[in-house]
Amino acid sequence: MTKTPSSPGRSMRAAWSRFRRFPAGDRLFSFVLGRMVPYSGSIGAVVRELAPGRARVELADRRRVRNHLSSIHAVALMNLAELSTGLALNTGLPDDARAILTRLTIDYLKKARGTLTSECTIDPPKTSERREVEVEAVIRDASGDVVAKAAARWLVGPAESK
Repeated sequence: MTKTPSSPGRSMRAAWSRFRRFPAGDRLFSFVLGRMVPYSGSIGAVVRELAPGRARVELADRRRVRNHLSSIHAVALMNLAELSTGLALNTGLPDDARAILTRLTIDYLKKARGTLTSECTIDPPKTSERREVEVEAVIRDASGDVVAKAAARWLVGPAESK
């Protein structure tokens, strides 16, 4: 029996393609993603756009993601940035590759209030060769002001065979 590599990117691309055909498909996809990756799902973000090397993820301002200063909590912003960089990278990887986060830094530029959008666009690696990939996410508020910028370092390598 031949072992086939586990491809998170292929699974995400297939799920996005399947769910986006339905009304509120982006919300359904995001719910399922949150069940598969529970910590990332904890903020209740909604994936609005997903393509190989591109992700746009939206976070609604609600009490459960706020801090004591009535703004969105720093760690919720970090989670949002990690989610968008991971989606952009993983959906662009070859089917025989996978990635794991090894470093994440963020600069908070403005209090985050209202609906936020994290965007990430990259030129993904073409092979599963083991290497580090730097990915940036920019988080904007509804008026378009940048509230945070994050830099994620992902270690890309061959996927495990199942």
